[in-house]
Amino acid sequence: MGLEYSRQLNDRGEYVIATCRSSSIELNAIGVRVETDIDVTSQQSLIALKEKLESTLIDVLILNAGISNYDCLFNFNYETILHQFKVNSLGPISTVNALLGNLKEGSKVIIMTSRMASLYNNNSGGYYGYRMSKAALGIAAKSLAIDLRDKGIIVALLNPGLVKTGFIESSQKGVEAKEAVTTLIERIDNLSDYDSGSFFHIDGSIIPW
Repeated sequence: MGLEYSRQLNDRGEYVIATCRSSSIELNAIGVRVETDIDVTSQQSLIALKEKLESTLIDVLILNAGISNYDCLFNFNYETILHQFKVNSLGPISTVNALLGNLKEGSKVIIMTSRMASLYNNNSGGYYGYRMSKAALGIAAKSLAIDLRDKGIIVALLNPGLVKTGFIESSQKGVEAKEAVTTLIERIDNLSDYDSGSFFHIDGSIIPW
């Protein structure tokens, strides 16, 4: 998803800064600015990112890092669940905190999440770490939207649905990344102050908490 966001935004003339733990041949080939060794679970890493960006203003900050260990009640592992919280819940909020000085009135903070964060939509159980960490992310994002409202910064949660990436095996049944990101960018472009703090499905509908 991050690769496709970088590609499409670059193609339409945006100045893209892609951050990652390590780059790839595909990402390097796009021609965007790439900042490596960025780990959202490391405060030192985020401080280093802030220093690299200096006073660069960010119009749209897309927070895409995520992890799932597919745990269930019968293979419950405290450490892997804790790691999911560090990446999925704390990582995005820590990144926003580190880059507050780079956001301005009219900036948009886009948090990629999952419908599995919704209690209302949980009818299959399991995925304890992923569900809990993404639900916590939703609560944090709502607070973030309130805290940044007076600064004129919009915060929104987006669920892409099943997309054909390497993130999960079942995603191979989903839509192509190109199609998903095209639609998601359209959603981002059309976000208004009224939408801040909302949890959207890719089709534009609101996902109940």
